[in-house]
Amino acid sequence: MKIGFISLGCSKNTIDTEMMLAHLDNADYEITGNAAEAEVILINTCGFIGDAKEESIQTIKEIAKLKKTGKLKKLVVTGCLAERWREQILEKLPEIDAVTGLAGIHQIVDTIRQSFKNEKYQSFGDYEQTSIEGERMLSDDAPYAFLRISEGCNNRCSYCAIPKIRGRYRSRTIESIIEEAQDLEAAGIQELNLIAEDTSRYGEDLYKKNALPELLRRLKEETNIPWIRIFYCYPDKITDELIAEMRDNPRVLPYIDMPIQHISDPVLKRMNRHGDKAQIKSVIEKLRRAIPDIVIRTTLIVGFPAETDEQFEELLKFVKETKFNRLGAFAYSREEGTPAYDFTDQIGEDIKQERFDLLMTQQAKISQDYQQSCIGQIRNVLCEGFDEEEDLYVGRDFSNGPDVDGKVFFSCPEPVEAGQFVNVKITDADDYDLFGETV
Repeated sequence: MKIGFISLGCSKNTIDTEMMLAHLDNADYEITGNAAEAEVILINTCGFIGDAKEESIQTIKEIAKLKKTGKLKKLVVTGCLAERWREQILEKLPEIDAVTGLAGIHQIVDTIRQSFKNEKYQSFGDYEQTSIEGERMLSDDAPYAFLRISEGCNNRCSYCAIPKIRGRYRSRTIESIIEEAQDLEAAGIQELNLIAEDTSRYGEDLYKKNALPELLRRLKEETNIPWIRIFYCYPDKITDELIAEMRDNPRVLPYIDMPIQHISDPVLKRMNRHGDKAQIKSVIEKLRRAIPDIVIRTTLIVGFPAETDEQFEELLKFVKETKFNRLGAFAYSREEGTPAYDFTDQIGEDIKQERFDLLMTQQAKISQDYQQSCIGQIRNVLCEGFDEEEDLYVGRDFSNGPDVDGKVFFSCPEPVEAGQFVNVKITDADDYDLFGETV
């Protein structure tokens, strides 16, 4: 039987999908990338914010049409949307034949079999008791991979539904992470991207300390993967020890993803964020002092309930002064089941959009200035293949994380394979991408 799959949302969802694909492959199902040929299609949904939920719903409805135009017999849905809507998803989306929550990752083979025995099938369990480890079948041939070091979150930000969906924070053991990293290395992975809801909290539950610096040291000692990149570090947990390890460990890239969400103390307090403006500014200064060429990526939320014009201007001023190398932003999404859903002083969509546009317009200039500063430099680039549209090879340097940042397009007189490192002299840049030639 041919199984098709679609993975929506974040890189953690991708890992869940790859674990399910491994179970299906081991059960002798044939995995196909052609939806029209699939007899079963598995959709791993996202349900984090409104836009993501809408994308998941539309994808389900669109794929369901293949029951008439393709070979599709059963549509199976899992992931965060399924988890959030577990009481009503089959009623809201009758196109679905079987649904399973996050706890069903390791039972996906049984879920598909049950879908053929029952008119409608659903299975939910306690995700906090579900192993977040397991064999993965990589879903593409990219030379990089994401590695999840923990799951869940204890931060309880007032706008966020993640704790209700994915449960409390729980770290994997260092040994299990090293073992998976070694497997990825054997598969040819050249760049390891560490992810979690909060990587900077890693180990506090298991080892009663922040164990991320130790994990980075062990990865250096027990693998040979050239690049290690860190995502989702909360500023209040970035310690001097972590900064020193990033500085001194030659395999850890000078890049950090550090979501701050806002800078105004009253807004941060209403968001239930840990730390404050002074702490955020302090950690940025420490990072840049210790690692002068570090690239700092952040994410921000505008239009949070009761955010005043003055507080938004404070955020704009801070972003202008700080000059984040990479920045993503969201207009606040009011999510049911979160404390902020019931906050008074909700802000209108038009104001939220206006603030989002102002912020991103300002950041575009900052990004452009940084990109232009790269011209003339020689960057070590991990090739990801050849881009037919640009008629150039494409890859990334240390300053560009996969999926969220730009690319490096380059020419080379000799053939370059995906997964190969080359030195590229940067000759041009636009707002997000770099262009150059090998040297």
